[in-house]
Order: sequence, then C-alpha cells, then structure tokens
Amino acid sequence: MNIYITKEEIEGKTPIPYKDIGHKSLLRSDALYNYIVETSVFPREHPCLKELRDITDKHPLNLMATSADEGQLLSMLIKLINAKNTLEIGVYTGYSLLCTALALPSDGKVLALDISREYYELGLPMIEKAGVAHKIDFREGLALPLLDQLLQDENNKGTFDFVFVDADKNNYLNYHKKVIELVKVGGLIGYDNTLWTGSVALPDDAPMLEFIRNYRGYVIEVNKYLAQDSRIEICQLAVGDGITLCRRIG
Repeated sequence: MNIYITKEEIEGKTPIPYKDIGHKSLLRSDALYNYIVETSVFPREHPCLKELRDITDKHPLNLMATSADEGQLLSMLIKLINAKNTLEIGVYTGYSLLCTALALPSDGKVLALDISREYYELGLPMIEKAGVAHKIDFREGLALPLLDQLLQDENNKGTFDFVFVDADKNNYLNYHKKVIELVKVGGLIGYDNTLWTGSVALPDDAPMLEFIRNYRGYVIEVNKYLAQDSRIEICQLAVGDGITLCRRIG
C-alpha cells in the first residue's frame, strides 16, 4: 500500500495522518485479518521478507509498505505467469520488490523506479542478504520521464511480463497509458490502492480525511478508465487496499 507522498511531505513540511488512515486491509475485523496472515502468510514468509517487514514497521511512513498478504499474491502471480522481465513503479523500502525478486527465476529481472533511493536503501541489506540484488535494476527519479525513456526504444515495447504500480495516485492514468505499451500481450499489470480505504464507494459529501479525499477522484478516474479499456481484461480484488489486475489482450 504505497500512498502517494509529495515532496513537501518527504521533507517533513506537511504532516501525514498515517495513524488515522486505518488498517492495511479493507477487512474491518483485525481478528479475521490476523487469522489470514498468521495462518497462511507469515508461516511461509521468507526470513528476509520478515526482517524487512519488521524494519519497515518501525518507519514513520510504514503504511506505504505493501502488506504481507498482498506480497504473497504478487509472488504467486509472477510464478503463475512464469514472468522473467518485470517493472515496478513505486518501491519505498522494497517489500513488494523483494517479493518479486524472490519469485523470479535466477535469470529474471525487475526494473524498479522510485523518487527516493533513501527508502530503498533501508531495505537493500535484506535484498542483498536474500541473494537477489543481481535481479534488480533500481533507478531513482520521477517515473513518467523514465518510462518515456524506455518507450523511446522500440525494443522495450511489449517486453515486460508483469508491471506493478504502487506510486502517486494522481498519475495512475498517465502510468497506464505508458505501461500498456511496455507490457506484452498476455502480460499483467497490477495497480495498488484502487479501493482507496473504501472511499471510492462513499458519496462525494461523506466525511473523510482530507488526505484521502484529495486523491480519491484520481483513483475513481483510473478505475473507470480501466473498466472501459478494451485492450485489457481486469479483475479488482479486495486484497490490501484494493488491487486491480489487468491482462493485456490487445
């Protein structure tokens, strides 16, 4: 769950109400969520993933991290489609990135884009400890210009098996218009936070945190666009904060 952080928020000039945003899961029962992760997720979690999760939980922006159950889903998807060449937009400390790298075969690659190398380096020791750092090509900077660079080379189009987007919500639609050209036909794109703490189903005048309201419209916009995009098949799941899977068909 990588909730969009502005430059001002990164620099500490604007407070972020993470403690008020809520659960990492849309499930309103802590007992049920704990049952799921303690029964089916944590017992199979790689030791380096657990170590990274523990370190990230102590970070003040920890709600940006992908939840363990969603990481497990990503790992399963990558293995099911036999992905070898993947792209991740939005990294934070790298929990989802490590899930991806561990799921990829020994010659698999993940191109990881994020505006902050500082957060990535918090998780890098665990990535190295897991022995998968060689699979990762981390590039720091704004994702849209980096995607434009990739698209300038025709050889990059249609070459990615899997793309995971967990970054600034106000650019989700812009990301989609670019990554749809980079993912191969039959490949998958996953968009995180597409239920946005459940606010997408609330009336416009419903009470909600300003932080949630500010990006709610962008999430609703991309959900509508994906539902009508004839180039993809979609499946929206209530895992984590909502994840929409898009299979390119044209």
